[in-house]
Amino acid sequence: MEGRNRTIFVVLIAIVIVAAVFSSFGLNLFTPDAPEITLPVVTDPAEDEDSQGGQPADTDRYVRVEVTPETVQNVIRTMVPLQPESYFRTITVETSLGNGTMGATVNRVWQDAGWTQVESAWPSGTVEHTIAGDGTVYRWYGGDGTWTQWNQGERDINMAQRIPTYEDVLALSVKSITSTGYEKRSGESCVYVETAENELGNRERYWVSVSNGLLVGAETWCGDELVMRMSSEPVEMPAPSGTAFALPDGSVLHTVEG
Repeated sequence: MEGRNRTIFVVLIAIVIVAAVFSSFGLNLFTPDAPEITLPVVTDPAEDEDSQGGQPADTDRYVRVEVTPETVQNVIRTMVPLQPESYFRTITVETSLGNGTMGATVNRVWQDAGWTQVESAWPSGTVEHTIAGDGTVYRWYGGDGTWTQWNQGERDINMAQRIPTYEDVLALSVKSITSTGYEKRSGESCVYVETAENELGNRERYWVSVSNGLLVGAETWCGDELVMRMSSEPVEMPAPSGTAFALPDGSVLHTVEG
């Protein structure tokens, strides 16, 4: 009798163990598969740079995306709306004079409400003044009391500053683009573009700011020789209030409002 009771007791214990195991794991064997949860991939914003030219980095206006020779021009197009309507900056353009020497032209540039004023100091010491707005270009030189004027063309202002622009980057053949990426230039995070040698043997490099969409750097190389280098100091936005765009006779064509 005692042996029989012991057997029954062992069987009951076995039943309890089986029930416990089933309750812990068995249900998972019969319930439908749970749906797979996939977390969205988060695109980090471009580095939150410290102040750029006194302006805080506007990281909520752009995100860093991969740039390739095939996509870089579209990336730059998306940054065009970031270009400020009113700003001041100083641009230095160095050009080769031969024998490894470079001559520097310093351009002070004011842009406001569709008007542009450029003051260019040449290596010779000559100062050239250009104002463009309302469809007309005005030009004179330091000490002149008169000026010449003509109907404004698409590239007049860029030629006055002797610089390429982001438009030159957009006009490149995709096949000519050999390298792209993100680099620091003039203290700013930029989209970088490099081209293969053209028919003249020149290789071009461009840097477009991701915070304001402006071209802030450019270089032209012929082999190992630097032919041209353009660099921009930090952009001041907006242009200083009260700046007058005036002709030599004192006629004010435009004034930056406060």
